[in-house]
Amino acid sequence: MTDKAARLKEIAEEIRSFQDTPLYSYRKAHGYQAVPGEGDPQSRVMFIGEAPGKKEAETGRPFVGSGGNVLTELLRSIGLSREDVFITNLLKDRPPENRDPKAEEVETYAPFLWRQ
Repeated sequence: MTDKAARLKEIAEEIRSFQDTPLYSYRKAHGYQAVPGEGDPQSRVMFIGEAPGKKEAETGRPFVGSGGNVLTELLRSIGLSREDVFITNLLKDRPPENRDPKAEEVETYAPFLWRQ
């Protein structure tokens, strides 16, 4: 495992166990998972969404809903696959009712994104 892959794995574990967030209780109450991100740690291409949707929170994987299907097709049209890029979100937990992130949530999760 490369250094980048090992660091991303460590960050993903931190995100999955992270409880100091206003969205943690919502995650647990609905049986959702944190969504750290996935893909090629060596990629020079990174896609960043706003926050996980319901499907993403259910699976713990980014962009697996209808938006993910569009992303997969767009990548395919330029000769890439999901495995060729790194895909994540600013927020690592789904906000209630899929609302826009609050400033406090952005501040809470941004350090994870910067490290990724």
